[in-house]
Amino acid sequence: MPPPLPEQGMEVWFVGSRSALFWLALKSGFWTVLSLGFYRFWMKTRLRRWYWSSIRPGGHPLEYTGDPWEKLLGFFIAVVILTFYIGIVNLALMFVSFSFFQSSAVGYSASFIGVIPIWFYAQYRARRYVLGRTRWRGVRFGLEKGAWGYAWRALVHWLVTICTLGLLWPRMTFYLEKYKTDRTYFGSARLVQGGHWRMLYRAAVPFAAAVLLTALLGVWLVWIDPLTTDGSTPFEEIFTEWENSEELAFAFAFLGWERPSRLFLAIPVIMFLIYGAVHYRFASKRILANHKHSEGVRMRSTLNGLRVSMIYVLGTTIAYSILVFGIIAIVIIAFGLFGSSTFLEEQLGTGDPLGDLPRWLSVGIIAVLYLSVFLFWGVLHHVFVTYPLMQHMALTLTLLNVAGLAQVSQRARDEFAEAEGFAEALDLGAAI
Repeated sequence: MPPPLPEQGMEVWFVGSRSALFWLALKSGFWTVLSLGFYRFWMKTRLRRWYWSSIRPGGHPLEYTGDPWEKLLGFFIAVVILTFYIGIVNLALMFVSFSFFQSSAVGYSASFIGVIPIWFYAQYRARRYVLGRTRWRGVRFGLEKGAWGYAWRALVHWLVTICTLGLLWPRMTFYLEKYKTDRTYFGSARLVQGGHWRMLYRAAVPFAAAVLLTALLGVWLVWIDPLTTDGSTPFEEIFTEWENSEELAFAFAFLGWERPSRLFLAIPVIMFLIYGAVHYRFASKRILANHKHSEGVRMRSTLNGLRVSMIYVLGTTIAYSILVFGIIAIVIIAFGLFGSSTFLEEQLGTGDPLGDLPRWLSVGIIAVLYLSVFLFWGVLHHVFVTYPLMQHMALTLTLLNVAGLAQVSQRARDEFAEAEGFAEALDLGAAI
């Protein structure tokens, strides 16, 4: 029996600069807006190539070999299939709903439920495409077929999680990740997810504490020391006001509550909930990564949940602040150019906006400003959220026992027509 291989660590580097990403995202976003969205397949490809080349395990960069034409063709294929589903299946569901239940609610509900497995199917297919177009040191990654298997497993796990009021959420997280990980390959080496689902409970402690605190706050405000003194709960009063008065009276229904300032306690509770959710998502990734292995190669992650939460809070605050202030500025500009009375006349189609300018040009100016605000929001989201997240996840990852990588051989290229089409059509493919 040969002696065991010595433990050798391989650090992961991240070399991309924030300024380079800013200009790349800005230029790509500009062409996406100018092309009415068609360039987004090229934008996503360029951004992925930049991110992938910035991540360098052992100094060797990852390579992304995806083709934007694959994405465009896959999107059209998915749209055709989904159009058939929406047009034919939904028509049949609505016919059955009206024939047997004399209502459209059952048809709409069945239609929504029918989309859920396709949503999970699209998630798995998108991951398979991304892995199939990723290489490291010339060796391809890959993911076995199994999208429908993942879809029905996800449905069952979600049903169990909902029926247990979220108590078995770590179980769902573990087994869905295990299904994907155990079908992931780096060349000829298969990745294996070890561990047990109960190990994820410690990652859920902050979120569980936040849920408990939310419940205690609700009990206090509704039953122990209610906001109202007439014996009814605040929610009963709200619905009573809503049914018996106009919207203005409903808005002032809060004035009869005792110490309504206590409602401000919901702000830190909501922030705690958000922190708990973000902490669970990434702390569970760290725990799962530490139990992944392949052919003697193991992973070690030191990802910091608090650091990730700070990135989310600060990054999204910056990005969404620009978005909100930009929209407010556009409204102010519109009123400044049109005038309040002229603006109302424009809505009625009787005014002449922007003086002597044609209507199409005046509306076009506002539309360009509107799209520019969302373009800049997307750029800032990349710079202040996606970039630091990927940088932190890369720098906190280490590969152990890397001598086993010498036994890895190449795998065949994974070919499939629709690429990420379903994820794009269902708006699941926007993330890098």
